[in-house]
Amino acid sequence: MGKIEKKHNSLRDALERVSEEFITNNPISYESWKNASGFMPGGNTRTVLHYDPFPVTMKGGNGACLEDLDGHHYIDFLGEYSAGLYGHSNSEIVEALKEAIDGGLVLGAPNQWETKLAEEICNRFNSIDQIRFTNSGTEANLMAIGAARAYTGKDTIMVFEGGYHGGVLYFKSGSSPLNAPYPVIKAPYNDIAGTLALIKQNANILAGVLIEPMIGSGGCIPASTEFLQSLRDITKDCGICLIFDEVMTSRSSAGGLQERLGIYPDITTLGKYMGGGASFGAFGANNDIMALFDPTKANSLAHAGTFNNNVMSMAAGYTGLSKLFTSDVADQLFDQGEKFKSELNDIIKKRDVSLQVTGVGSILGLHTHSEPVSNPVTAQPANLEKLKLIHLEMMAHGFTYAQRGYLTLNLAMVPGDLERFKIAFDEVILKHDDLLS
Repeated sequence: MGKIEKKHNSLRDALERVSEEFITNNPISYESWKNASGFMPGGNTRTVLHYDPFPVTMKGGNGACLEDLDGHHYIDFLGEYSAGLYGHSNSEIVEALKEAIDGGLVLGAPNQWETKLAEEICNRFNSIDQIRFTNSGTEANLMAIGAARAYTGKDTIMVFEGGYHGGVLYFKSGSSPLNAPYPVIKAPYNDIAGTLALIKQNANILAGVLIEPMIGSGGCIPASTEFLQSLRDITKDCGICLIFDEVMTSRSSAGGLQERLGIYPDITTLGKYMGGGASFGAFGANNDIMALFDPTKANSLAHAGTFNNNVMSMAAGYTGLSKLFTSDVADQLFDQGEKFKSELNDIIKKRDVSLQVTGVGSILGLHTHSEPVSNPVTAQPANLEKLKLIHLEMMAHGFTYAQRGYLTLNLAMVPGDLERFKIAFDEVILKHDDLLS
C-alpha cells in the first residue's frame, strides 16, 4: 500500500510541476482565459475544448500548424476532433469559400453547390440513395432518430453505454438532463449476446439502433465485425432501422467505415470534415426512408434549418470531396493512421509502460492502461492525471491533441510531423516511465 501511495504522490507532484510550467509559459493565453471567464461560464462555449489547467488560445493556423497568443507553434494532432481533415489553409478550400462568399451569403433558396455535394456523397455511400443536410452531427443524429421513428411507427431507440452522438445525445455516464427526451434502451458495446438479448426483448418497441462503428469520444474503440454484423442481421429480421453514426468514421474510406467493413446500415449520419471546415451535418438512407421528407408529397415530414444549405458548407464540402479526399487519398490516410498507431504501440512496448493506442485509421485514442479495451467501461483510465501529464508534456514539445488522449491525422501533415511526434512521445514516456508503469 505504501508503494502505491508514494507513486500516486509522485504523479501528483509531477503533474503540479508541469502545470505550473505550463501557466508560466503561456501568460497571454492565461489572461485571455481568465477574461473570457467573466463572460462565458468557465471561459468556454464548447465544453470539449477545455482542459486543465486552462486551454491556450490559438490565434491562427496554417497547414497542419497552429500558433497561440504567446507565439508558440504546434503541430495539430487534434484536427478539430476529425473535422480538420484538410488542415487550416488548403488553397482549393479557401478559393471555394471565397467564391461562395462573393456570390452572396444567405440566399434563402437552393444554391449551385448543394446538389453537387449531395450527388458526390450519394455516389460514395452504397447505403445512401438520397441525403439531407443539417448544421452539425448532433442535428443529423436527431433527424435520423426521427426518421427511424416515423418509418417504423415505433418510438424507442437503442444506444450504447458510453456512446456520444451529439450535445443532446450523451450517454457516457448516467443520463444527462440536457439529452433529448427520447425513450432509450442502453446496450453494452461489443457484447453480442447481451445486445441481441435486449433487442429480442424489445423488438416490438424499438425503432432504431444507433451506433458508431468505432466509438469516438468514448475512447476510439472499434466495434468488432462480428458485433456489427449481428446487429445488421437482427435489425433486418425485426424491422428495426440500423443507424450508423459515421460523423467521425466516414473518413475511413471514400464510402466510410461501413464500406471498409462491408456492413451497411439503413440510415447513415455524417458531419465533421465533410463541410470542408465549415459547419456541417447530414443524414441519408434509401429512397423509401428519405421519401418521408419529400415536400412534394402529402403529409411529408418537415425538415427545417435556416443554414442547412449555407453556401460556405456546400461549396467547401463539395470541393473537398471532389478534388482532395478522393478514394485513393482516403485509403492512403487510413493506412498511414494504422501504421502510426502500430509505431506508437511499439514505443510503448519498448518502454514497458502501461499505455496503449487504439482507434481506426486516422483517428486514434491513447489509454493509460494495458488491459484489453473493448468498450467505454474498459477504456476508463486508471488515473486521469497520467493523461494530463502526457498531454501537457507533449504540448511543451510542440504538439496539440485532446487531453483525454484523442488524436487525428490530417492531409496537411508531412511525414516529418509524424516522426517528430514519435520522438517527442518516446522522450515523454522515458522521462516519466516510473510513473507510467
